[in-house]
Amino acid sequence: MAEEVKEKTVTRKKATPKKKVVQPIVTGRRKKAIARVRLVAGNGKITINKRDIDEYLTLETLKLIVRQPLTLTQTLDKYDVIANVVGGGTTGQAGAIRHAIARALVKENEGYKAELKSAGLLTRDSRMKERKKYGLKKARKAPQFSKR
Repeated sequence: MAEEVKEKTVTRKKATPKKKVVQPIVTGRRKKAIARVRLVAGNGKITINKRDIDEYLTLETLKLIVRQPLTLTQTLDKYDVIANVVGGGTTGQAGAIRHAIARALVKENEGYKAELKSAGLLTRDSRMKERKKYGLKKARKAPQFSKR
């Protein structure tokens, strides 16, 4: 006996994708370092270049600099920080991350602006390395003068 195969047409509802609340990526700069930071609601974990802060920054003072905007606004345990940093050295990178975190906090809550601005965390530190001039050994160091 030949059985007839009945094809069932199943109508499935299209699942509406859950919209993730995407925090904007905020940029911070210091010396030659550029940091891109995203704040995500969490419990205070700081990730720099896909590594934990303790693994990435060895000096405690640099970790303190990075956490400064969060401790000042008492949001250390409210947000997770995901940072991507390029250029410069560790000190410049820590300063760039601090600048970006402060700017991201202001984007999240405008009420933090006065507090962060009075602490000087929203201002970009414009000090850069001075360029080397010709005839000199460094930016200002001249060769030793010989009278004879």
